[in-house]
Amino acid sequence: MKKKLMSAVLSVAMTATLLVGCGGSAPAADTSAPAAEPAAETKTEETAAPAADTADKLISVGIINNDPNESGYRTANDADLKKTFSKENGYDAQFAYSLKNDEQIAAAQKFVQDGVDYLLLSAADTAGWDSVLKDAQDAGIKVILFDRTIDADPSLYEASIVSDMAKEGETAVTWLAGQNLSEYNVIHIQGVMGSAAQKGRSGALDSKVAAEANWNIVTQQTAEWNADNAQQIVQSVIDAGTPFNVIYAENDDMAKGAVAALDKANISHGVGKDVIVMGFDCNKWALEELLKQNWNYDGQCNPFQSSYIDEIIKKLEAGESIPEKTIIMDEKGFDASTITQEDVDNYGI
Repeated sequence: MKKKLMSAVLSVAMTATLLVGCGGSAPAADTSAPAAEPAAETKTEETAAPAADTADKLISVGIINNDPNESGYRTANDADLKKTFSKENGYDAQFAYSLKNDEQIAAAQKFVQDGVDYLLLSAADTAGWDSVLKDAQDAGIKVILFDRTIDADPSLYEASIVSDMAKEGETAVTWLAGQNLSEYNVIHIQGVMGSAAQKGRSGALDSKVAAEANWNIVTQQTAEWNADNAQQIVQSVIDAGTPFNVIYAENDDMAKGAVAALDKANISHGVGKDVIVMGFDCNKWALEELLKQNWNYDGQCNPFQSSYIDEIIKKLEAGESIPEKTIIMDEKGFDASTITQEDVDNYGI
């Protein structure tokens, strides 16, 4: 069903105006699968080395991503990329991981020095990429963005396959406004600051709070996509005795951490309860929480971009042009009052 969903959205109208201005030294090689590690550490890994007589037929790809352990979304995103960019599918792929922009840029510089054919990038931060992408362009390396946008001249990359993070935020805030609360006292738990996801999901809420007198931010802090950090943020508000009735967490893991704090304090949450709980990404376990009505809302962020990237690379290798510079993933929001088991099965990651 996910493949059908991805195929269906290829026809969606795309424009660059939707971009958000849906978490060191060059990294060392590591042939093992990614294991749990501090988010600050950058890691690279390579696919199995191709046989000598087929090496010249493989397309070399350097893939820079956020830490696969950052969230369920990122784990699914990384697995999707590894499945597509394999030796069996004609690729010689190397992977680098970090939640820090400077470490990602160092990894990009290393891939440029290595002379990869393509550089695939999910940036930790939107800023600071112009120089290394210009180096890639000068070296004849084609750049494709995935998952997240960056603040760089579009001429520096071939295509961008991304979520419209601003729309994700707007959809969520519109849903929240539709709950018609007399007063909104919101604990706002942000993702990694400066990332496209954080900017888009925060921006919509900030705008609404600025426009409405009965919308208040109780606290607004980054938990850097981490459940434990989110739990601590909510616990501190509870300990201070500050009233609140909404948790707006910018990913599912942080919503889970927030709920852990609520449960510890015996504060009810979900449909018809004391606190509205909102998350993003649509992990299957999170949608199951909606189905049980323990949470109220979850915004979809589609992690399956590899088939789009693969198609773009095949077009470029054949000398064809890319009709749309920006491909926006088709996404929706789910309400606990209307979600079905079929939704969980079809959209949960």
